[in-house]
Amino acid sequence: MIERPRGTRDFNPEEMKKRRLIERKLRDIFERYGYEEVMTPTIEHLELFTLKSGEGIIEETYAFEDKAGRRLALRPELTAPVMRMYVEKYQMEMKPIKFHYFGNCFRYDRPQHGRYREFWQFGCELIGSDTPEAIAELISLAYNSLREVGLRKILLRIGNLDILRRFLDGIGGNFPDVMRLIDKRDFEALKGKIKDFDKFMDFIETKDLNELKFDEAKRMKEIFECLDIYGIPYTLDLSIARGLEYYIGIVFEIDAPALGAEKQICGGGEYNLVPILGGKKISTSGFAIGFDRVLIALEREGFKFEENEKKFYVTYIGNMLKEALKLANKLRKEGFKVEAEIMRRNISKSMEFADKKGIKKVIIVAPDEWKKGAVLIKNLEKSEQEEVRIDEIENYLISS
Repeated sequence: MIERPRGTRDFNPEEMKKRRLIERKLRDIFERYGYEEVMTPTIEHLELFTLKSGEGIIEETYAFEDKAGRRLALRPELTAPVMRMYVEKYQMEMKPIKFHYFGNCFRYDRPQHGRYREFWQFGCELIGSDTPEAIAELISLAYNSLREVGLRKILLRIGNLDILRRFLDGIGGNFPDVMRLIDKRDFEALKGKIKDFDKFMDFIETKDLNELKFDEAKRMKEIFECLDIYGIPYTLDLSIARGLEYYIGIVFEIDAPALGAEKQICGGGEYNLVPILGGKKISTSGFAIGFDRVLIALEREGFKFEENEKKFYVTYIGNMLKEALKLANKLRKEGFKVEAEIMRRNISKSMEFADKKGIKKVIIVAPDEWKKGAVLIKNLEKSEQEEVRIDEIENYLISS
């Protein structure tokens, strides 16, 4: 027996219903904010990711050479491919540009609960504006999208890399390895890297923006004022860091406490990636949502993955197979979700099958009723049955 590869998953019909439901909700929310969907290849040149993240990313990437000797990789994330597409095709387009995307990514990590080698990201990129209102709108989209899909308990934390770097400059600790340790929250290792460690710890515990005397705090205050207009709750968190230097300015993370220690479900902020990929410098920002982790968080909060969709089952009595198939085809063309009896079961077995599938309305094509231009419709939930004329069936199904 051949098994699925380690770190990957199969999704059964019930799981796919849940995933498609949340996916549709997210798409609707992003499009309400003016974002348009894009899609990039699953494979990209490996150089795209080493330029963005350094050679170290090769160890956790599914990288390979094709038959022509080109070094390729399964995408480990989606920001770099989307920005590569922007540099190739969209630099001269009117700004701002708002792209959103949804796709699978691959990383050669050690699989554990909630972390897989194939995983899905939902995210967006905002290109061409870094005004306070633009960044506030981006953050509000991230927060509201998670709330609107059904999460009740989420926490938004906002930091500022420019302010953090300015502070580290003042105590002689602004080095790439220090930022990486802060990003990993390895405070024990930081003690040996930062001379005034206690002062650093006091700084990252700051919760009042008015206490910060850096010029960058003024812009951050304007962003917070816009978030207040949007009614978005947030916390200042100056401990948020990024290990790569092209990240700049505002950074933010959203946590779902229901997930426990591995609680982050969204991360984003401003970055300066376009020049690295060969384009002209331009303001860029965005965020990515860990789609799989959102589903786990929803399940842990007891979210009910239910859609108010109506499904019907068409079966028949006697030699009415062709008539039943014609009726099922007609209803499907009118937009109804219809399953038809294709196993030639008797009527009681058909009813039993429909009930197990969760279909509550069964349309029965019977000889006597068909001659009168009618069918029988049985409500399995109420154990009631009535005769409905064929020319009135569509209105009946809509209103039932």
